[in-house]
Amino acid sequence: MTPDDAVFPSLTRRQEEILSLIIRGYSQAREPVSSKLLTEMLATQVSSATIRNEMSVLEELGLIAAPHTSAGRVPTENGYRYYVQFLNPARDLSSDEETQIAGSLQAAPLATEQWLNTVASALARAANTAALVTAPAIETSLFKHLELIAIQGRLVLMVLVLQQGSVHQQMLTLAEPVPQPRLSEAAAAISSRCAERSAAEVRMQASQLPMLERELAELCAGIMEKASAAPVRLVYRDGLAGLVASFQSAGGAEQALRVIEERDMLTAILNDVLRPEARDVQVVIGGNGRWEALRQLTIILTRYGVPGQASGAIGVLGPTHLNYERAISAVSYVSGVMTTMFSRALESDTPRRPPADPALPAGG
Repeated sequence: MTPDDAVFPSLTRRQEEILSLIIRGYSQAREPVSSKLLTEMLATQVSSATIRNEMSVLEELGLIAAPHTSAGRVPTENGYRYYVQFLNPARDLSSDEETQIAGSLQAAPLATEQWLNTVASALARAANTAALVTAPAIETSLFKHLELIAIQGRLVLMVLVLQQGSVHQQMLTLAEPVPQPRLSEAAAAISSRCAERSAAEVRMQASQLPMLERELAELCAGIMEKASAAPVRLVYRDGLAGLVASFQSAGGAEQALRVIEERDMLTAILNDVLRPEARDVQVVIGGNGRWEALRQLTIILTRYGVPGQASGAIGVLGPTHLNYERAISAVSYVSGVMTTMFSRALESDTPRRPPADPALPAGG
């Protein structure tokens, strides 16, 4: 569930229960959890001395910490990571909540601005933290057509059209002048071999072509790869007002707002966390030791849509002490509803297009 590669200790069932109770108690009250409170919360009768001993073990293992000498204990980042990775914190939403979420999403036209705003709002309410949704996009750029136009001397204008409708133009300087008929022949050969193929497939086809066609096809593949990794352009968000108030320091709130507002940063995070093979919910706590800019945050992300066709990202972010049970289950359920809606739309062969690229919508 998380891309973190940390090695965790092996805990007993009682230690896992105590860790879970400390995390849940701290998430709810934002106060250190004492051994006395744990005695009242544990399902089985255990002495305070035994609980204190178990807490000492958890503290030595780096899973909980004492804010000051006489306080109870609070979870550490590694404590949260253990909880997410091994204790399955996802909890089903109530049937009433699920019905309300599904109804609100189905009431708006699929993949429109209204629908994406509705998704962000529904997820923020369900998870009790800030939510973000990216507009759906073509996952893999596919080749459609190539034109080569002689300009002057060695200068050639290359016009590449992709299946999703995008057009890419690039001015080339060839090693020597090539007449227009030869350029047209090369463009036709590449178009014939590469139609409806991905960048990787175009590269494979290029190896079987004459030198001029091979070099041009390689250039096309490079353009297609860049198109597939284009920055996130549309981000819909909600719950920002509550997000700022949930941090105990201004630094955490600033980090959260940067992630949402700076699209280059968000693109880098999404590309790293939501790799093509990662289809389940991914949890990044405190940056997982890789992103200093996420040091005070937890981000929970997943994909929605149809693999290999069109997809987007959906997730929530907040402080590391957010309610993981609510947040993970909400992200999982909402993305599932969105994916089901996309699948049904494709099965019905009803044309659905992502919205145009308006200005970045403001959040709540």
